[in-house]
Amino acid sequence: MKKERRTLLKQLGAVLAAVGLPAATPHAAEPPFPLKKTAAEWKAIVSPAAYDVLFEHGTERAGSSPLNAEKRPGRYVCAACNLPLFDAAHKYESGTGWPSFWQPLPGALGTSTDFKLIYPRTEYHCSRCGGHQGHVFNDGPKPTGKRYCNNGVALAFVPQGAALPALRT
Repeated sequence: MKKERRTLLKQLGAVLAAVGLPAATPHAAEPPFPLKKTAAEWKAIVSPAAYDVLFEHGTERAGSSPLNAEKRPGRYVCAACNLPLFDAAHKYESGTGWPSFWQPLPGALGTSTDFKLIYPRTEYHCSRCGGHQGHVFNDGPKPTGKRYCNNGVALAFVPQGAALPALRT
């Protein structure tokens, strides 16, 4: 299935180039991240589903994450490297079936543009390990108007009062 998707994306890139539109390859030249691991090292740390989302830029099925219903105060950390990404106070119910936030923690995320659905979307990732988290849209609540639509499998929740896990090295 992934090979078929890659082939389709290459074909789509050729079509876009033929009509004069940019054929984006958003993951070919990602910025360097402070935490580097091989695919085998990441696969030994995270679940297969998390690896698919974090490092193959997959998407979990809507409504499948228990974190979508999480309402307690706390922090959401990257499932790969444990960097805190979101405060639970910035989470809201977007009705999309994925955990959604209107604001990340300062310096926690980086962005890139992806054209997987032909039109450009802003993808965001962990600024420490580069793990794909989701996409940000301009249809969120005030005060930012942003909706950070996150794959739950790419996050871990740490309840308020519990110690944050050590950053992976």
